[in-house]
Amino acid sequence: MTTDSIEAAERLAANRLAGIGDAMGRAARLTGRTAEDITLIAVSKTQAADAIRPLITAGQRVFGENRVQEAEGKWPALYEEHEGLQLHLVGQLQSNKAADAVALFDVIHSLDRPSLLTALAKAMDAADKRVPCFIQVNIGAEPQKGGCPIADVPALIRLAREANIPLLGLMCVPPAEGEPAPFFALLAKMAREEGLEQLSMGMSGDYETAIMLGATHIRIGTALFGERPAARPTPGSGRGMIRNSREG
Repeated sequence: MTTDSIEAAERLAANRLAGIGDAMGRAARLTGRTAEDITLIAVSKTQAADAIRPLITAGQRVFGENRVQEAEGKWPALYEEHEGLQLHLVGQLQSNKAADAVALFDVIHSLDRPSLLTALAKAMDAADKRVPCFIQVNIGAEPQKGGCPIADVPALIRLAREANIPLLGLMCVPPAEGEPAPFFALLAKMAREEGLEQLSMGMSGDYETAIMLGATHIRIGTALFGERPAARPTPGSGRGMIRNSREG
């Protein structure tokens, strides 16, 4: 990239980040909060490191990736270049990647089944590292998506607590068609009933609604990066690519 193109990319990133920050603030004030009460996760899946750096320069420090292997390919170098970065796994996680996820990510948003819980607990014990997690709920009962069935959420929460996995709250991806608000409201109700305070919900097209209904973490891709490049298939990663394709 030329100096001019780098500067143009940095200006665009700063403008997009500022615009989202303003919208977050407006939505948060309606619930007696501020934008600083909401964690903005910049979902950088399929984005090259050169597309991520302008947002870092603009001040963004929290990023999200969908796939362990993709994150392993670009984030170690970015960590070396910049201090204070935090990386969240927001896509479906295969149990055989649990140890890699524990090593690389600061927060995992996609704990959704007992077998994955067992794998994560084992990996955390081996690494002597406790990675905070959200339980992903299949809030629209969609068979093509990851997420714990609504009826099974209390049992999975109990198992996570017994395994000493730190739970932050609940996460969801509402159905693509229709109004997301009822699904956000349902997730918030479930979290309250289980004594969980944080909600990972809201993406580029609905994050203001999510904030008004209690979101503490929003996952924004397109509104920050523009249209996403086509994903390059990675061996063994097809399941995650299909089941959380709307992320961001």
